[in-house]
Amino acid sequence: MVSAERERLPVFVYGTLRPGQRNHSAFLRGRTVAEEPARMRGAVLFEGPGYPYAVPDATGEVFGDLVFLAADQHDGVLAALDRLEGSLPGGAGRHYVRVERPVLPAGGGTVRAWVYLAGDEVARRLRAVGTRIQGGRWPV
Repeated sequence: MVSAERERLPVFVYGTLRPGQRNHSAFLRGRTVAEEPARMRGAVLFEGPGYPYAVPDATGEVFGDLVFLAADQHDGVLAALDRLEGSLPGGAGRHYVRVERPVLPAGGGTVRAWVYLAGDEVARRLRAVGTRIQGGRWPV
């Protein structure tokens, strides 16, 4: 069995990596084979300093895009996204952590995908004093 880390899973993006947002052109444009609207259950969005955080929450739903990376660029793009999101293995005080989650594409079905969720410390702070983005869509 191949571990998820070695699989070439798509990435669910919900913030500045979405098509039309500032980090899409720098990190994803020309490196994808398909992009489609999708949603992810089990998380809610909180406002960050110019970008959102997805925080686990059993009752929530986040809207974004499912991005399928070109096979020959997958590993390099994923490594660049890990650096962008502060999700390096063993990194203390990470803003985000990359995890595998089921995502629901607009066309139907369920797809396993990588998603960057707020790290534990950030998620605790946001739950306590953060501003939740109602409706699970960013930008609002």
